[in-house]
Amino acid sequence: MGFSDSEVKFGQQELIHAVVPLLKLLCLAVIGTLLAHPKTQIVPKSTFKLLSKLVFALFLPCTIFFHLGQSISVQNLALWWFIPVNVIISTVIGCLLGLLVAVICRPPPEFFRFTVIVTGFGNTGNLMLAIVGSICHNANNSFSPNCHTTGTAYVSLAQWVSVLLVYTLVYHMMEPPLEYYEVVEDEGEIEIVHEDLLVNNLSRPLLHEAEWPGMEDQATEHCKTPFIARVFANVSDFSQSSIPDPDSLQDVHEREHPQSPKSIRCLAEPRMVRKMRIVAEQTPVRHILQPPTVATFLALIIGMVPSLKSIVYGDDAPLSFLTDSLDIMAGAMVPSVMLVLGGMLAEGPNESRLGIRTTVGILVARLLILPMLGIGVVFAADRLSLLIEGDKMFRFVLLLQYTTPSAILFGAIASLRGYAVSEASALLFWQHVFALFSLSMYSIIYIKLLLTYI
Repeated sequence: MGFSDSEVKFGQQELIHAVVPLLKLLCLAVIGTLLAHPKTQIVPKSTFKLLSKLVFALFLPCTIFFHLGQSISVQNLALWWFIPVNVIISTVIGCLLGLLVAVICRPPPEFFRFTVIVTGFGNTGNLMLAIVGSICHNANNSFSPNCHTTGTAYVSLAQWVSVLLVYTLVYHMMEPPLEYYEVVEDEGEIEIVHEDLLVNNLSRPLLHEAEWPGMEDQATEHCKTPFIARVFANVSDFSQSSIPDPDSLQDVHEREHPQSPKSIRCLAEPRMVRKMRIVAEQTPVRHILQPPTVATFLALIIGMVPSLKSIVYGDDAPLSFLTDSLDIMAGAMVPSVMLVLGGMLAEGPNESRLGIRTTVGILVARLLILPMLGIGVVFAADRLSLLIEGDKMFRFVLLLQYTTPSAILFGAIASLRGYAVSEASALLFWQHVFALFSLSMYSIIYIKLLLTYI
């Protein structure tokens, strides 16, 4: 009888610790939805766009710099190596699941790559920081008393890998398909004109800038064209006026700079190497240096140099007033993120040509199957002694990387590339709606497993 009572109490406590933090985040999102709903418009969309920019340029960098900087050290970085590796593993497994979904559900051919990448790339940034912050808000949480600082540091460390993947893998995978280019181009021209007209009255969907404000300013000459496919395909059936020829671009460059060392190097390059270099030059890696990434690099540099760390971090540090100020601003990150998410959901789903079967397949693969596989990966790594011994928050963050819905950043990338814009918007809407239930369910499972076996 006593054993049964203890089991009941354990289950109730476990349920509270897993569900209540998500209910807090849900309340914040509902408030954002009510404030931004088109029927009420208590707060105009321009305010949510400004709030999104504040999160991106101020609140999120402050959060990363404060928590990561005081937690990181050379020793800790050596112990935390599995965090960025796990991001890559989760992305690879997710893409394989996406490939399986695409083969089974057979989406329209032009959305085959979209199905693969949107299943594989999850939200490893703002949403995870919000979940960790909500779970660690109470002192009697299931983890350590300093779980907020360590959890935020773990998530922040994983972000630079995610950002690198966004501006390389995701950016190129979201390239408009070459065989459907004329169709995509026609739609893209309409969308570009439409969006340019809407910039002045601030009516562009919030989803397109939710995690990348001002992304339209980052557009390049070939971002809405199948540039990579044109470079490697050597196809002559398509409009040469609409699809740039990399060979002609190279010839123009050589004529303009005939004596430059770069031209001499290009003349000696093999054709395949030259194509790869041209593609690399069109990869927007320079956009990686955004405020959150800069804050991560600064936190890593200062945190791993003891003499600098003693000046910036700590109650007795000369610059403690600065870090305290950053901590105050960081406190606005979680509510702001959830309010923006609520404002995004208030706009509702767009029309999608992806199909119900493919949409359901992505939801099941991303929100139900991938977390189960993630449990196997994390516990296998634990058995191989690859994880920090006894650190529950470390394992919880690793598990969350498999559990979150697709990154909201897909909306911005889709808009930037002019590919699957409506489909990305609709899919992200439904994923975040159903993630409320899947995150709650798996949070209960994770906490039970961590409290039982760790």
